[in-house]
Amino acid sequence: MSLTIGVDIGGTKVAAGVVDENGTILATALRETPAEDPAQTVDVITDVIAELRESHEVEAVGLGAAGFIDAQRSTVVFAPNLAWRNLALRATVEKNCGLPVVVENDANAAAWGESRFGAARDVDSMVMLTIGTGVGGGVVLDGELFRGQNGMAAEIGHLTVVPDGRRCGCGNRGCWERYASGRALVGEARDIADLSPTYGARMLELGDGEPEGITGPEVTQAAVEGDPAALEAFALIATWLGRGMASLAAVLDPSMFVLGGGVSEAGEVLRAPAEKEFLSRLTASAFREAPAIALAQLGGEAGIVGAADLVRRR
Repeated sequence: MSLTIGVDIGGTKVAAGVVDENGTILATALRETPAEDPAQTVDVITDVIAELRESHEVEAVGLGAAGFIDAQRSTVVFAPNLAWRNLALRATVEKNCGLPVVVENDANAAAWGESRFGAARDVDSMVMLTIGTGVGGGVVLDGELFRGQNGMAAEIGHLTVVPDGRRCGCGNRGCWERYASGRALVGEARDIADLSPTYGARMLELGDGEPEGITGPEVTQAAVEGDPAALEAFALIATWLGRGMASLAAVLDPSMFVLGGGVSEAGEVLRAPAEKEFLSRLTASAFREAPAIALAQLGGEAGIVGAADLVRRR
């Protein structure tokens, strides 16, 4: 059975794994992402590949990168949350590791992983939302990954939802990810704790007493415990997610939305209110079968599995 490596390159971490043809991860490696240093980030990618190859013989490497990837699945044209601009990532990593490499958008890779081996394996059309530092997206239509003419389709986190709204890393204002991401969740939670310390007391406790100490895991823990302030922060993010999914359903009419990324680890705390808002805004909801909204089954491994499987199809 052939083995490949999948590497998921995000704004905060680089996660890699050796994956077999059934989507099973046999070994993993993890590093922090030096997001402000493009060359050092490439070194980290090379390092995790080398670590995994010490114990497994692999035939190729699939890279899932958080950014706009060209149609040749070779160059990171632009990465809003990384310092990459027109980076020839495939050629550089191939030179460093001596294996065939394919570069794919990280959310596309996660979508493919969930479509092939996860929550959406029984449907032909799905939309994946990766909710982490930003909001990424991947679309599978009729069993094929939809990449668009320039390879840059499904950058749904950069749909404008608030004209002239909050500034985004992509250079525009009012992008969806500025309202529905982990960064937005933490910002809301910190505002609550800063303006209403008594109401936000549990999140402050988990954050060592300061609003700046509150991060995503603290908000999630408090919300899972039933803390009203944390649940309010999640409800706001979920509302924005539901609205955006309703707009996407009007265009794509998928069978399923799959929620992945770090924020989705909150489970029903996120999914249930997002679904409620989605159904309330779904066009012609009384005359259609609503798309299902499911949590990713592969969790944080979806991007690794998807990237590793996509490189087999190079």
